[in-house]
Amino acid sequence: MKRRLLLVSNSTLHGGGYLQHCEQQIQDFFGKGVKRILFVPYALHDRDAYAKTARDKFKTLGYEVDSVHETPDPVDAVRKAEGIFIGGGNTFRLLKALYDNNVVTEIRKRVLQDGIPYMGSSAGTNVSTISINTTNDMPIVYPPTFAAIALVPFNINPHFLDPDPNSRHMGETREQRIIQYHEESDTPCVLGLREGSMLLVEGNKATLLGNTNARLFHRGKQTTEYEPGSDLSFLLTDVQ
Repeated sequence: MKRRLLLVSNSTLHGGGYLQHCEQQIQDFFGKGVKRILFVPYALHDRDAYAKTARDKFKTLGYEVDSVHETPDPVDAVRKAEGIFIGGGNTFRLLKALYDNNVVTEIRKRVLQDGIPYMGSSAGTNVSTISINTTNDMPIVYPPTFAAIALVPFNINPHFLDPDPNSRHMGETREQRIIQYHEESDTPCVLGLREGSMLLVEGNKATLLGNTNARLFHRGKQTTEYEPGSDLSFLLTDVQ
């Protein structure tokens, strides 16, 4: 399998600018062979402004950006893309627009068969997995299905938060919500990516990058913590 993925938890880290915390990883990932990146701004309402933000940032990293919403034929744009970046926002809005524009199957083909690099941030990371069932977002629109692009055989929870022992908030913790998900049958494992963490996938090898740990949730098993640099390749081959 040719897939190359950079799945980032968040686009902005406290104290820094847009994608500032992962600039080096982005340049290492796309390399010098990619000149133009196809940006997918569907997760936010103001697609023009979002495209400008991405375009300005990637230009400082040495890449030109074409936004899929600016083209009359999104499927053709995906077919011609050298690399893809799907930005964050509302995951339900994003997935609905991906289906509305008929690009889910084409993105999967380009990444898994043709081997073009795919980067996702937040919602863009959510839609790279089996489903969007473990997003943190409100269902402001209704996509035709929660099934996503399925570039990896598990789910991710971006922006994973640990409980604050000093908080008086009595709602469910993120961990409790993921455990509720695993109370349903046939649910895949969930990788909780904290702010500042990201997953690099190259073929059948997966490595945790960034500066924070990730927590893995397996249905019916104890959770496991992994440090940056950990080899998580088993997530790509294990039967979930």
